[in-house]
Formats: sequence, C-alpha cells, structure tokens
Amino acid sequence: MHESVLLPIDLQHPESWERALPVARRLAGDKGVIHLLGIVHDFGSSMVATFLPKGYEAKALQAMKQGLDDFAAEHFTDPDRVCVHVGHGHVAETILKAAARFKADLIVMASDKPDELRSILVSRDANAVVRHSPVSVMVVR
Repeated sequence: MHESVLLPIDLQHPESWERALPVARRLAGDKGVIHLLGIVHDFGSSMVATFLPKGYEAKALQAMKQGLDDFAAEHFTDPDRVCVHVGHGHVAETILKAAARFKADLIVMASDKPDELRSILVSRDANAVVRHSPVSVMVVR
C-alpha cells in the first residue's frame, strides 16, 4: 500500500473523482493518507484579470477550500486519513509540484476515454502528469 496518495479533483466535474476516489482509497490501504487537491486555474494573462472583479482569485481560492472541506467531510469517515489542499496555476504543473511538496508516492487521476473533445480538455493534463511525474501515476478510466 501507499503512504501518501495525491488525488487531484475538480469539484464541478464528478467524473474527475467518482471512479478515482475508490481506487485512491484502496491503494492508500488502512494507513495511507490521501491528499485531495483542488486547483483554481491561472488565467495566464493580466489582461484577462482586469475584467474580473477585485479579489476574484482570493474568493475563488477560499470557495475551493470550503468545497474541498465539505467533500472530505462527506466522503471520508476518518479525518486523519485525508488532507485538503488548494493549488493555483496550470493544472499539470500544480499537480506535479503538489506531489513533490506532500511527498506523494502515488498520484491517482481520472480520465475519460479520449474522444476528440475530451482528449483536448481532460487527457492533456493527465498525459502531462504521466510524462513528467517522478512517482507512479494511476490513471483511472
């Protein structure tokens, strides 16, 4: 079993965790810790940021943290077995940095079977994580 499992999820898309969560639990065993990671996307442009209300990013980070805390309370009976983290930035880079920071020995991610649209939106991040991760990555379909 794994001691530290990183599970990046998107709370607005249940397909990012419905199948991956049970796999992460199983691979963490009775003693491993699951690190839930929610990511607030970086817009990558200061020009885009000028169109957003003041304090938008801070509010988005706070809302993500609250949502992850609620998710953890609903899906985990042992609060010592789950840690909630909020990242900010590009998805794949944020996942890889979080894996290093939390000393994850496994990353569990969901990815649908690729079709033209999903291969652009979903699999791109999973592919980048798999290609660049120094630890094992379980892609759940």
